[in-house]
Amino acid sequence: MSLKAYFEKNRKRLRKRKRTIVALSVLAVMGLATATYAWFTVNTFVGVQDFELDISTGDDLRVSMDNLGSDISKYTHVITNEMLNSYLRKNYNTTLNDIILDPVTTNDGKNFTYQKGEKVSPNDKESYFEFECYFIASRDMHVYLTKEAADNDGKANGKNDGTSVTTSSPSPQSDVVKACRIDFNATDSSVKTYEPNKGTKVTNLNTFDLPGGSMTYNDSNNLFSLKKLSPKKVTMRLWLEGEDPECDNDIQRANLKVKLSFVGIREGRNTPA
Repeated sequence: MSLKAYFEKNRKRLRKRKRTIVALSVLAVMGLATATYAWFTVNTFVGVQDFELDISTGDDLRVSMDNLGSDISKYTHVITNEMLNSYLRKNYNTTLNDIILDPVTTNDGKNFTYQKGEKVSPNDKESYFEFECYFIASRDMHVYLTKEAADNDGKANGKNDGTSVTTSSPSPQSDVVKACRIDFNATDSSVKTYEPNKGTKVTNLNTFDLPGGSMTYNDSNNLFSLKKLSPKKVTMRLWLEGEDPECDNDIQRANLKVKLSFVGIREGRNTPA
């Protein structure tokens, strides 16, 4: 064999090896990407450490765990953990401390399943958190989720210390806040779903996030509307979306702290009532 033929044969062999190495590398990257879309694989779940609901406007908008009729003075500005525990004991024989969030998924915000399609009921030991409450207003208004909490006089303070989903768990457990969803289902309205740190859409469910800067109130984040002194039942649900890429083993044993702050805006306005 001539020297030229020898080198040509080796060059072809080397090019073939390079193609093989590149192909194997691509397959390895694809395998890693697929692994990030993992549901929990062992049974150590996420606990709800704290859940708080408050109203960011004055006497115009109030809330209660029960339908107390049209007398707005019987309603309050806050729903506390104690109120939620009373509701859970009465209706589910459990408490907030016993609620463990197991990854579930939903395409409509109302019907939930496990990964293999098995239907899930709320407030079981390993499922999702659900409760009902009643909102009432002193005048017709639209209700929004807001990042602006209220001062002592009940007026929105313009600071971003209202709605938040946080955790005291360290990284990578802290990614739990990216996997959670909260939805709001009023009796005569479609489901609206809040996704903190909204990422790529993973189910048919449409979600919204709150802006990082000043709040804006529009149709995209309008939760529901109220008629003057007419209480409205709203069902709220908190869950871990199993299809979210952050819902993997890294976030197990994490805890969640949820604060929901609401504001009422009168018809024709774009600032709180």
